[in-house]
Amino acid sequence: MNENIEALIQQIPGLVATYGLKLVMAIAVYVIGKWLAKLVSGLLGKTLSARKVDPTIAQFTKNITYYVLFAMVVISALGQLGVQTASFVAIIGAAGLAVGFALQGSLSNFASGVMLILFRPLKIGDFVEAGGAAGVVKDISIFSTILTTPDNKTIIIPNSGISGGNITNYSTQAERRVDFSVGVSYGADLDLVRKELLAIAAADERILQDKDVTIGLAELADSSVNFAFRVWTKTENYWPVFFDTNEKIKRRFDEVGIEIPFPQMDVHMDKAA
Repeated sequence: MNENIEALIQQIPGLVATYGLKLVMAIAVYVIGKWLAKLVSGLLGKTLSARKVDPTIAQFTKNITYYVLFAMVVISALGQLGVQTASFVAIIGAAGLAVGFALQGSLSNFASGVMLILFRPLKIGDFVEAGGAAGVVKDISIFSTILTTPDNKTIIIPNSGISGGNITNYSTQAERRVDFSVGVSYGADLDLVRKELLAIAAADERILQDKDVTIGLAELADSSVNFAFRVWTKTENYWPVFFDTNEKIKRRFDEVGIEIPFPQMDVHMDKAA
């Protein structure tokens, strides 16, 4: 018994020499690695904030970066102790793959949200058509975008539904063209029609006078001669100009005697013999 104890005591210096250095190295790798992980993730977070990336995205990216680096540090520290880390890497990889399959829809929305926030095809306050809906953008989060429709409905669209389709942004440009189709009768004086349309455009200060006003005969329809009447205005004035100009056309044409045709039905009644 005493001989066994003495033998064990004699082995202690060797064990300390062998494993003590590994333990010190493992602790050093852990401490320094954890510090570096915090440093790198912190610098990344500050960089994203300086570039005015959405705070939610910046914080999420910072946290993910830290935990990935920290996991690598732990695996490296265990490797210094002689632990076989290949199995840990395989387990982590398999777990990540399983989580990825389970959350593929959410991850797709997240990735789309990152793209929307970074490249900014739309921003809060824009009026857009996207994801099969139209409205004013109220919020862009990492998973969904919220629109408010003109009749005050709230629509929540998954980000993948927006980034995967066409986006029409009506607020990007400072100016927009307003198109009208003006139908008059075949007996109308075409020169008078042009004159009155030009006068309507010139009298409205919201219509940009430095832009060309287009008036052209677009179609000889079954019961009307249709003019294309196009003017330019500031984007925020689009709908007021559209509605007001339509009303002005009707009132002015009535005043000067330009007939606006409308569908009519003639009924002929024959007396029975």
